[in-house]
Order: sequence, then C-alpha cells, then structure tokens
Amino acid sequence: MNAGGDVLLDKGNEGRNTRQVLKKGTISKLLLLAVLLLVLASGLAIPTCRPAKGVPRGWSGASVTDGALFLGSMSGELVAIDKDTRQRLWPDILFEKKQSGGFTCAQGTEAVAIYGTPAVTAELVYITGYNGKMYAVNTETGALRWVYPREDELDPVIGGPVVAGDKVYFGGSDGKLYALDAATGDRLWVFESGDKIWGTPAVNGSTLYIGSFDKKLYALNVADGSLKWQFETEGAIVATPLVYDGTVYFGSFDRNLYALNEADGSLRWKYQARNWFWSCPVIADDIIYAGSVDGKVHALKAESGEVVIVFDLESPVSSSPVLAAGNVIVAVEAGQVYSLEAGTRQKRELVSLEDNIYAPLASSEGVIYIHSADDVLYAVDARSGATLWSLELESE
Repeated sequence: MNAGGDVLLDKGNEGRNTRQVLKKGTISKLLLLAVLLLVLASGLAIPTCRPAKGVPRGWSGASVTDGALFLGSMSGELVAIDKDTRQRLWPDILFEKKQSGGFTCAQGTEAVAIYGTPAVTAELVYITGYNGKMYAVNTETGALRWVYPREDELDPVIGGPVVAGDKVYFGGSDGKLYALDAATGDRLWVFESGDKIWGTPAVNGSTLYIGSFDKKLYALNVADGSLKWQFETEGAIVATPLVYDGTVYFGSFDRNLYALNEADGSLRWKYQARNWFWSCPVIADDIIYAGSVDGKVHALKAESGEVVIVFDLESPVSSSPVLAAGNVIVAVEAGQVYSLEAGTRQKRELVSLEDNIYAPLASSEGVIYIHSADDVLYAVDARSGATLWSLELESE
C-alpha cells in the first residue's frame, strides 16, 4: 500500500501488456440467458457476452479527461490511454473472478465483462463489472484504491457508475441502487426497486434518476436514498435519463420516449416509435434527438414532443449519441457514424467502419471516440469525418 492508500499490485516485468488480475470466478448463466432471450425477443443484435478467445465481452464506452481516455476493453480490462501519445498510462487491469478469492497476478481463463462506461474524477476512475463489484483505481498509477463489496460479490452489474459530489452511485441486477462514499467505498445507503437495474443513473442537483426492469423510473434523494416520486411505464427501462430545463427525458422498452416534470414526475408528453429506446438521448437547440432500435433517430421539440424530423439510418441505434462540432453525432450498429442537424434536415455520413458499434460515443474538442465491437478505439474528426487514429485494445 502506498502513501495515498492505494493497493499496489505486483505487475511483474512483462511491459505495457502486463495484466493486473483482481478477481476471477464463474459467470451467472441465468442472467446471460436472460440477456440472450431479451435480445432474441426484440431482434436487437447486441454482443451481450459474445466470447472471444474464451473471454466474455461487454460494450463499455470511453470517458474522456483533459489528457486521457478510460474505457473497458472487450476482453474485460480497464484501459487508460494518453490522448496525445496513445500509449498506455499504466498496464491494462484485467478483472477476473477467482473462486479462491483474494488478489493474484496469475492470468486466469475467465475475465469479467465490462458493460458500463467508467466514471472519472481527478484522482480516481470508477468501473463496474459483471462480477458484481465496483472498483476505484488511481488515475495516475492504476493502483487499486478500493473495491465494493470488499468480500463476496453482488449480482452482475450491467450499468455504469456515476459520481456526484462525494458519492458514487450504481445499480445492479439485484434490483438495488447503491450509494457509496467516493473516497473510501463505504456504503452509505441502498434503494431497492422491484426488479433488475441495468441502466446508469443520472444525477441533477439533489436528485438521482434511475430506471428498472419493474417498468418504473425512480427519483431519489441523493442524501439518503428516500423516494421523491416514481413513474410507471409499460416496459423495462435501461436507458440513462436526460435532465434538461426542468424535464426528465427517458426511453422505455414499451417503445415510448417520455418527458416528465422534474419536480413531481407528472407526464408532460410521450412519443412512440416502432421499437425500443435503448440509448440516452441528447438535446441541441431545444430539439431532442432519440435513437431507437427501429433504425431511426427521432428529432422532437423538447417542449412539446412534436416531431421535427425522423432520420432513417437503416440500422438499429443502441449507442448513445454525443454533441460535437455543433451537431449531433450518432452511430448505428452496422458501423456508420452520422452528423445530424434537424433545423436544416441535414444527415451526413461521417465515417463507415468495418465493424459494429454498440458502445456509447464520447467526444472532446471536436473529436469523437468510438469503441467498436472488434475492440478497436477510433478517434474521428467530428467535422470532416477523417479518422485521426485507431488503436487495437485487445492484448496479444
């Protein structure tokens, strides 16, 4: 342990591809089956736990800071990349489940899929795993600061964490929303919904918003987890809510996009598409852009839900879009990335990758970061569509 309280794991002398193995064990077959059944029922082609070289795969997006990128690789590693040099900041951290417990540096055979995008502060990066644990890692060194729970494990965690103030929040397949002390990992409070939580929470001021498979969106007090209000839909909710100008926007598996009053949860409007809303929408110039697995992006007036234009992208949208270079940037599962502008009704293809895209997009300073299903990270100019660089993440 160093002076900062981090657990320093022996990395050996294998160079930048050395893996720090945290924990390993068996994967929940029941939840895997549930994922597959859900995907098959919807016709949505998501690589839930598609094996590659014996390793389960997730769809983590990238978190961008001033100088670095943090994301979960398809092979179950936390990767930290210098934005300028594209070199690893520290050796990739491989999260594994180990039935014997404890920490080890031996490479195992069953890694932990990472679905959620990491949350990053100046000091720590937080990441959740399918093994039912959250890890806090030093952003400078990659040393483990803490893990929750410290012993045993929760049900699998699909959604990512969110940090707000001195707390970090995440939901699990056990139907619970956890609030931890961001510095120590101590549990502060727990809220229990009626079914699995697969989404990433959203926090605005003193309120946290989270959806559940029990078809409800919950508004919770961040101080103690007490319920402020709840709103029930007709389908499971996995999309991260978007809070804008006193309104909470979110999509449901009942094919509706909802707009609720932030104060009391009353319905302002709802809009129905032909299939699920899986991703988090974005708002530009008071127009909300919501991608659906019906292959379209629905651009609606944020105030009323009135349709401005529906962009037909001819492939499901499960990746959350971003704002960059003054436009909305959307990726479709088939690998195309588009720049959209509802006011001018402009749809422009920026780039077409020879790979599928499921992970949320990230953007910074006019650059879009795309994590493809082949475990390649692309940096694309948001204006020209030029690929600035690409980096294969999977270790040899």
